[in-house]
Amino acid sequence: MPAWSVIVLIVCNLAWALNVVVGKVAVDDLAIPPIFFAGLRSAIVVVALAPLLLRAVPARLAAVLAVGLAISGGSFALLFMGLQTADPATAGAIGLVGAPMTVLFAIVFLGETVRWRRALGMVLAFAGVLLAILSKGALAAGEGALLVFLSALVGALGAVFVKKLDMGAMTLQAWAAVASAIVLLPLSAVVEDGQIASAAASPWALAGCLFFAAIVVSIGATGTYFVLFRKFEANMVVPLTLLHPLMTIGLGAWLTNDTVGWRLLAGAAIALAGVAIIVIRPSETFTKRFLVRPRI
Repeated sequence: MPAWSVIVLIVCNLAWALNVVVGKVAVDDLAIPPIFFAGLRSAIVVVALAPLLLRAVPARLAAVLAVGLAISGGSFALLFMGLQTADPATAGAIGLVGAPMTVLFAIVFLGETVRWRRALGMVLAFAGVLLAILSKGALAAGEGALLVFLSALVGALGAVFVKKLDMGAMTLQAWAAVASAIVLLPLSAVVEDGQIASAAASPWALAGCLFFAAIVVSIGATGTYFVLFRKFEANMVVPLTLLHPLMTIGLGAWLTNDTVGWRLLAGAAIALAGVAIIVIRPSETFTKRFLVRPRI
């Protein structure tokens, strides 16, 4: 893989990491209701990818919408809800649990066979995330850390069923945004309040957060990732996405003054080692790109 591709992937990882920080700013500093923010982000993606929606309606539309909601708006809404109290560094460490849970769900639903090396990777990943959860920052976050964990769980469950959908990544992203917008915006109207007031208080800051989350990250960074994934071997592309959680922890400590103690760092390192084993070992039934790929 040429050097320019490595640099582009590093930039994609940086965008994904900054997305967590931007989400924290939106739901915490700007006090934007998290489900509302996730719904607006999805609505912008729908508008941007509208040409893909006009080509054809998927044959299994219900399945596409259900899976799309899980890997997009559903997991994002839970993440943003968690970020109201959890810090980005904690979210980055806990989010590492997504890869072993994806493999676990693949065993249950796809008949995935796991040999001892990948089983060891799963154990290390879960143990590392557990240690990170016991860190001072995660314990202080409480419910927020749990919501981040649930976000990773929902995303992993949806990623497993992506294998059963025969469609391009960007087309799936467009329909996932449709499912997310039509579910999250009405849900926000029912269970949240203060949407208009919070948006009116900081309209330009909110617009910047939404532009970054929807256009720069969901379409730009994730779209570029899928282009490179198709162009080069998975063993060269996917491991580089492990930079994402490390960058999230680092940016959280730098930009939002997150509490990064030894338990969080040690847990992240152990979990990262486990995820690396999972990613490097070949999968018999499951596409590698969805093990550590960020949400779409």
